Amino acid sequence: MDTVTWQRIEGALVFLAGLALYAFTGYGAPWWWAVLIFFAPDLSFAAYSFGSRWGAVVYNAAHIYALGIILVAFGAATDAGLPSALGSLWLAHSGFDRMLGYGLKSPAGFNVTHLGRIGGPEAK
Repeated sequence: MDTVTWQRIEGALVFLAGLALYAFTGYGAPWWWAVLIFFAPDLSFAAYSFGSRWGAVVYNAAHIYALGIILVAFGAATDAGLPSALGSLWLAHSGFDRMLGYGLKSPAGFNVTHLGRIGGPEAK
């Protein structure tokens, strides 16, 4: 298998681990709240209105695994359910994106990622 396939498999495992962590937190938020938080990192797309460079920086900052891990660790260390729930859903989102082939963005453009080009050869 090539590197991209392995990274997509890794993304799937992170997605599943994030969902399991969320279930383990027992935070008890309504399901619609979890769905909203799960998709919240995609709001970082708005930064592309300031150009590809800023868009990539903000998008990547919102989609790195470390952000979710830090929130989960903080929640565990302080015995606070909210940061753990937020972090686990954030982590699940980042894994979900990578599983689908949406990698970290390049300043060259939204469709250029560390997993390859999104949208086929005609996408710019």
